[in-house]
Amino acid sequence: MRFSEHLKKASLVGAFFVFVLTSLPAQALCPAKGPLQRVEVAAVIDGDTLRLVDGRKVRLIGLNAPEVGRKGRRVEPYANAAKVNLKALVSASNWQVGLQPGLQANDRYGRLLAHAYDDQGRNLEALLLAEGLGFFVAIAPNTQLVGCHSRVEHQARSAGRGVWRESPVISASQLRRGGFAVIKATVQRVETNRGGVWLELDGSTVLHISHDIAASLGGSFKDLPGKTLEARGWVIDRKGRADLSRQARWLLKISHSSMLTLRQ
Repeated sequence: MRFSEHLKKASLVGAFFVFVLTSLPAQALCPAKGPLQRVEVAAVIDGDTLRLVDGRKVRLIGLNAPEVGRKGRRVEPYANAAKVNLKALVSASNWQVGLQPGLQANDRYGRLLAHAYDDQGRNLEALLLAEGLGFFVAIAPNTQLVGCHSRVEHQARSAGRGVWRESPVISASQLRRGGFAVIKATVQRVETNRGGVWLELDGSTVLHISHDIAASLGGSFKDLPGKTLEARGWVIDRKGRADLSRQARWLLKISHSSMLTLRQ
């Protein structure tokens, strides 16, 4: 199956589930897959990070909340709302949550990677995504709730809630800094080598897809030039690191097949 056919099929399946589940509360969509570790929360750092009483920090899986403005960066829209909302959910649960650690237990900063649930068994990431207070993200191997989280975000996006009230999707030519972004761009050229598949886009941007993820997308990309994609993830600014006369300035590594969508 070609890449474009795979994405069209995935879109139809997703639309079917959204139609069936639209009337259901978000908390019913993402039940815990296994036993939970009960922990006590000391503080809510931002919309996707908790600090526990034992000193550990927990980065919630599947959700990227807007940045609260550290290190001189501006506060992003809905960042404070996401933090306040998460704090209210944790507080209502008597500052105790159930954690389900990911297959990859820690990130490069030493934070615990986990899904979190309140005392009613509600998935906190899903509740925030349902209000548009963050973006769905998927990073292998922590992908247990990908289908559920992506459907919840789809509902919030369709309803224009939170970050989706005014579209946060930008063209690749609008990139001005590194960091998380949702971009829309036209494929100019496709190259495959030992490192994976590279999609050269307009706006001096390139997407990198590992061979494993490429295989999950059907493996054939030859029909992509001229088509428009929506991709999300953490953009790397290669200015000063690479010869920009030969390489694109902006690099976005696709961390899961669900982070890439074919658009009309």
